[in-house]
Order: sequence, then structure tokens, then C-alpha cells
Amino acid sequence: MPHDGRGETQELNVKETVEAQKAVYVIDDDASMRESLRSLFSSVGLRVKAFGSASEFFVEKLPDAAVCLVVDVRLPGLSGLDFQEELNKANIDVPIIFITGHGDIAMTVKAMKAGAVEFLTKPFRDQDLLDAVKTALEKDEAKRKSQMTIAGVRFLFESLTPREQEVIALVTTGLMNKQVAAEMGVSEITVKVHRGNAMRKMKANSLADLVLMADMLGIRRTRA
Repeated sequence: MPHDGRGETQELNVKETVEAQKAVYVIDDDASMRESLRSLFSSVGLRVKAFGSASEFFVEKLPDAAVCLVVDVRLPGLSGLDFQEELNKANIDVPIIFITGHGDIAMTVKAMKAGAVEFLTKPFRDQDLLDAVKTALEKDEAKRKSQMTIAGVRFLFESLTPREQEVIALVTTGLMNKQVAAEMGVSEITVKVHRGNAMRKMKANSLADLVLMADMLGIRRTRA
């Protein structure tokens, strides 16, 4: 592909926009700690929003971009660990980094088992926290990209006719066309037509592509 410089500039601008959208949400009842963390994260180009309690965060609308939470374990009202539990119950999947001045092994294990990215005990090195935030944001970004990919595949799958969807569900189990035809009670030629149409609509270049897509959507039938 030819390069005239403009494409590279646009690509860079898009990348910079994506980077600028990444955000860290700080939840700590200590105002001085909130400001310290705000300064630290801002210094590396991250957007920062700070809250004094978990309840304040719950009214916040999260952006459609990679985000993570830096949460003090001991908070007024809802504790950090209880807050994590509430997020999990509500299916709000946001990477969490816990910070505390009063940690213990049991607390750390509980937090990590519930999905925390890191558990840091105060005082911690700024770089350790920045590294944890980098990991958390990369995790959230990867999750978002995966969700977008699956949503795109689902959109294509839903454009298929019911018969084409059935053919896809069967051929991706490893059945041959004649076996699919027998299963569906149609001719092998009909199966080939449906399969060809489905592959074109799904933008699949091979059966392997279809299998991957079927796995993404969880539509592969289990063979007896």
C-alpha cells in the first residue's frame, strides 16, 4: 500500500486519541492520596477522575474506552472488597487495583480470587502502581476489542437465513455435506448452496474461519 504521509498522520492521530481516552478512576477517602494519585496518572497522560467513596462512583457513567479502578480497601460505607463484590454482581467488568495501608494475606487472596489485577500495600513505589495500571488498561482494552469482534460476527450471523444458520451449526461440528443433508432432510446440493451463501455473508474464507466464528458465538452443535 502506498504511503503519502497523510495516512501515517491519521493513523497516529487515531492512536493518540485512543490513548487519550484511557482513564483511571481513583476511589480513596483520603483527599491527599486522591490528589497524589491524580497527579501521578496525569503525568503519564491518563485521564483521571477521583471519588471519596464507592457510592459516588456508582452514579458515574463510564466512557466507551479502556478504564481501570484504583481502590482503597478501607472506604467509608461500602468497603473496597464489598464494592468489588457489588460490581461483580452487577456484571460490571472493570479491572481493579487495590491499595491499602492495612492489608493481610487473607484480604489479598480474596481480592485476587474475585478478579483484582493487583493488591498493593502502602507505601508502594509509583512505578509499581503505574505498571499495575498499564496491565489493567491493557486487559480492559483487549476485552473491549474481543467484545467488538464478537459483536461483528454476531451481526453477520444474524444476517443469515434460519436454514443457513442451521447449516453453519452443523458443518462446524465436522459433519460432511451429505451428513448435514441427512440431518436436515434436504439434498446435498441444497446444503452446498446454503453453505456457500453463509460463507459469503460471514466473510469466511475457509471452514476453519467458520469454526472460529461458531466458537465465538457458541453455536456449534455437540456431536453425539
